[in-house]
Amino acid sequence: MSDQKPPLAYSAAGVDIDAKMGAVSRARSVIRSTFTKGVVGDVGGFGGLFRPDFTGMTDPLLVASTDGVGTKIKVAIGANRHDTVGQDLVNHCVNDILVQGARPLFFLDYYAAGRLVPEIVSSVLEGIAFACRENGCALLGGETAEMPGMYAAGDYDLAGTIVGAVDRPKLLDGVAVRPGDVLLGLSSSGLHTNGYSLARRLFFETLKMDIGTMIPGVGSTVGDTLLAVHRSYLAPVAPLVDAGLLTAIAHITGGGFPDNLPRVLPAGCSAEIRPDSWAWPALFRFIEEKGAVGREEMLRVFNCGIGMVLFVAPPNVDGAKRRLAAAREEWVEIGRVVPGSRTVVYA
Repeated sequence: MSDQKPPLAYSAAGVDIDAKMGAVSRARSVIRSTFTKGVVGDVGGFGGLFRPDFTGMTDPLLVASTDGVGTKIKVAIGANRHDTVGQDLVNHCVNDILVQGARPLFFLDYYAAGRLVPEIVSSVLEGIAFACRENGCALLGGETAEMPGMYAAGDYDLAGTIVGAVDRPKLLDGVAVRPGDVLLGLSSSGLHTNGYSLARRLFFETLKMDIGTMIPGVGSTVGDTLLAVHRSYLAPVAPLVDAGLLTAIAHITGGGFPDNLPRVLPAGCSAEIRPDSWAWPALFRFIEEKGAVGREEMLRVFNCGIGMVLFVAPPNVDGAKRRLAAAREEWVEIGRVVPGSRTVVYA
């Protein structure tokens, strides 16, 4: 009688290499559909190659950013809909480098799960690729990791890194901001990618709603509302950057207004915001009322209907508004820069 143990296999430990390679193989054509003229080589290398075209730039700078989607993924899992979070990821990152005046060059994604489900991986990658095409950004590479024991059954995580470029003379770093600058708010498309831990607790735990429940006054289900794609502001805002009409831009993400506006304020300046200057979408009014969330807490947790804030010197306000109107972009004057100590005050 032999006491020899059977040989170990990776699949027995919970990792299915064939499933991973199959998912990646099916995604090849989707990834190639994002390739711009700067891409060198094909899918599958250890590293992505990119030849940037800095024609017309006098002093090109690379701008990079990394982010995730947060617990919005839990909503996607609950709804069994995975095509939107990839778009959220790319658009969020595009906006993050746009605030410095940069246009995207390429994107890298990271997907991790306890067990890879090829259909889910494919759906997420299709969303990433769609947003990359929309933003003129190549999906240059990424990683798909299967890690049993790291994630609960059915869970996965998603992160991405973007690299873009800006010509130093057009770099927006806040140094040009002055008291008197007008703040123009651009509308959001929902919660975007922040505040989901609070929103999920309200809808699913406090109010006992489910994915298919219609939200009173909002006109859509919980699932559709919470999975609304985080919009990209590249198309309407980049021309204003090129025209030199802005002194700064702030992306209203985690931390809302009080944490994000000071990131672009120089010493001696504060941002005065009028929260009643814009009509808060029904979703945010519902959260504020049903969750008994205080007004200042709302403004710190959520974008409250304003996803991007443009800082505009008074002589450029009319020009900026004309360009936004030509792009059919909604805007509202939500405040101004005042003397202060890099804080946000509410009027």
